[in-house]
Amino acid sequence: MSQSVREAAREAVTVVYTWEVVPGREEQFEEWAHEIETEAASFTGHRGVTWLRPEGDSHRYHAVVRFADTESLDRWMTSPQRASWQDRVKPFGRSAHPKLTTTGLETWFNVPNGPARPPARWKMSLVTIVAVYPFALLYDGVFAEYFHAWPLLARTLVFPVILAPLLTYAVMPFMSRALRRWLYPDYPLE
Repeated sequence: MSQSVREAAREAVTVVYTWEVVPGREEQFEEWAHEIETEAASFTGHRGVTWLRPEGDSHRYHAVVRFADTESLDRWMTSPQRASWQDRVKPFGRSAHPKLTTTGLETWFNVPNGPARPPARWKMSLVTIVAVYPFALLYDGVFAEYFHAWPLLARTLVFPVILAPLLTYAVMPFMSRALRRWLYPDYPLE
């Protein structure tokens, strides 16, 4: 398998940072932001940064940093280059919130009061299957017959349109809380 195919098969990771900038020092911060972005771009797996400037009276900048995979992100996060840039920003900016890192399904698996490493992907997959299966049975056994006469595209659309919001807003947050000890064995519970 070629390197590019292996990279494409890995799941991308996104990190969101929030910076509180000292009023009047925005220009220095933006120069720093441009320079650290250039440094990060030299790392294998870097996929870009989107900066969001403050609105209104806020002094908070947000950076959405994308990497090809967790390993690439970890190389950047633990690099001496990044550590040096973090020291340089201290006179005019500080991290306002812990960073938020996501790769996909773990956005359904929330941990209150701070960031935690995502659960193992096999655990996320298993919990998702356990959450989806009863709804698939219910739909197929009770409701699918009512949509049998509909065109294929319309009748197959009904299930995901109902299921996705239900999973996102009710089922997965409940499953995440109920299975927290198993999903996050190293995370301190309150």
